[in-house]
Amino acid sequence: MSHTALTDPPTTAPPADRARPRSRRTRLLTLPEVRWASASLAAFAVAVPLHLGGAPAWTWGTVYAICYLTGGWEPALAGVKALRDRTLDVDLLMIVAAVGAAAIGQVMDGGLLIVIFATSGALEALATARTADSVRGLLDLAPATATLLHADGREENIAAEDLRPGDVMLIRPGERIGADGRILEGAGDVDQATITGEPLPAAKQVGDEVFAGTLNGTGALRVRVERDPADTVVARIVAMVAEASATKAPTQLFIEKIEQRYSVGVVVATLAVFTIPLAMGAEMTESLLRAMTFMIVASPCAVVLATMPPLLSAMANAGRHGVLVKSAVVMERLGKVDAVAMDKTGTLTQGTPQVTGLRPLDGCGLDDRTLLALAAAAEHPSEHPLGRAVLDAARTRGLTVAAVTDFASRPGIGVSATVGGVTVAVGSPARLLNDRADALAVRARAIAAELERQGHTAVLVTRDDRPVGLLGIADRVRPEAAATVAALTTLTASRPILITGDNPRAARRIAHQVGITDIRAGLLPQDKVGAVRELSEAGRKVLMVGDGVNDAPALAAAHTAIAMGRAGSDLALESADAVIVRDELTTIPAVIALSRRARRLVVQNLLIAATFITVLALWDLIGHLPLPLGVAGHEGSTVIVGLNGLRLLREDAWRRATSVR
Repeated sequence: MSHTALTDPPTTAPPADRARPRSRRTRLLTLPEVRWASASLAAFAVAVPLHLGGAPAWTWGTVYAICYLTGGWEPALAGVKALRDRTLDVDLLMIVAAVGAAAIGQVMDGGLLIVIFATSGALEALATARTADSVRGLLDLAPATATLLHADGREENIAAEDLRPGDVMLIRPGERIGADGRILEGAGDVDQATITGEPLPAAKQVGDEVFAGTLNGTGALRVRVERDPADTVVARIVAMVAEASATKAPTQLFIEKIEQRYSVGVVVATLAVFTIPLAMGAEMTESLLRAMTFMIVASPCAVVLATMPPLLSAMANAGRHGVLVKSAVVMERLGKVDAVAMDKTGTLTQGTPQVTGLRPLDGCGLDDRTLLALAAAAEHPSEHPLGRAVLDAARTRGLTVAAVTDFASRPGIGVSATVGGVTVAVGSPARLLNDRADALAVRARAIAAELERQGHTAVLVTRDDRPVGLLGIADRVRPEAAATVAALTTLTASRPILITGDNPRAARRIAHQVGITDIRAGLLPQDKVGAVRELSEAGRKVLMVGDGVNDAPALAAAHTAIAMGRAGSDLALESADAVIVRDELTTIPAVIALSRRARRLVVQNLLIAATFITVLALWDLIGHLPLPLGVAGHEGSTVIVGLNGLRLLREDAWRRATSVR
């Protein structure tokens, strides 16, 4: 363990050729699907009050025409291209239904169909673009430049991408490491949470491996490059996220899975309704009116609304309680989850270390409070996470932290300072004790081993080079973690598994506290992906919950993914399907339960919609369905399924979801 003194961190100016990233609003407006959908929605919003308010027909008719053109030309073009491939999709059917509705005077109905489809396409395009942006942004983790050491000792600042295996880099304190390699000289702490997810910096010394994009703490390091920059762990994370996003099975609402057959059936039936009576001598106008009436009553307006309101209402309700679900497809998929994989650091834990144990050595004359006050005084000038944990513990207990002199930080070992005329050192037991074999040293090693077996980081305190006690430091479990694991176990009929890059001892300690028995520890990002895919290949619908860059590939590969929002990395937030904005774990089982209720309402609505469509269509085919009555029945079914779906907006819907255990 080593510590960083209070010094100004080095600053690195961004490369001049790196363009300033555009704002999300700017990127949003650059997407053509978003621009066309916005124009269509705006035109519809203007046309409806003009239409209902009795304005001249030419005014609202013109605005409706703009709505149809801006929102419908892309799906119409896509439908025509599909026809060239001898397929018929619901996009073209909806456009034809919208135009047919306008042809018989139901202009507002047609406009609503256009707006629904245009908005859906815009949301899909936006999600795709934001994922691509986040993958590209991950490349910024690795520094643009690195310091190359030549054999004659000369230093040269070069582009990190020009490093090659065998080159030697100089990594100064506070710099990011430019390539994967192994330490040749020096020691220090390296924050590699982006790769492994470990909450504390890892002590590194000669012979240890380091990764590109991780942050060096104190101590200058000389590192021999072992991998080409294109093959670093960070680069592989980028590739894995991109691959998982590209190869993930196309997601659809389940009603869309039958859309092609339904579309073909409606078109064939409409043509039959038009041509058969015409061939038998019926009048053109009467046949066309009957056919348009049939298309209106058979159009999937009620089916679309049967699906969307429950899912959108569930999304809105979840959003009010701190869960951002990115699409209706995601809300539907959440209800299918039957296995859960959870990261440890920042997910089940808060990601901040705390003092968990105080162990004064017998015969040294110190109690718990005196030991902690002594350690806090020595750590006071330090910026190391372990030092901050010790200082926070002392302040929480109301201890007075004495002033110190002669503070020194030794990379890989710890800190030392003069406190009240005595020299106090705080740091790694193995480094501070060296090869000492006296009774106190033996006792200190035994306590350190016991703490480490329990998953704690052991910190030794010495006074004038004499061991006086040890501190146990560990990450803090979220208070609601155990209840969340229990609820997920009930919902999915299987216990969640823990997948973490942290060491097995720390993983076992956290798993025991929260009730998890299946533990996968010491995993790199590709190993986490492997664990998720192992479950998927066994036929499970896996929900992955994580927060860090190292979780992003697994989040992208999972059937459904949730990211912790408060401390989550940008890549994790973009790779995930939903975000827990307030970091409240209990909302995870709640949103799954809400999704399952939404799916039940979707089934109810589809039955209602199918009943209306069947009755009205048979009436039109067998008898003579008056157009006003057909439109009223069609609109009535739409209203009924819409109101049924909106039930999930009520507060009691969330309360019922949170009560599922």
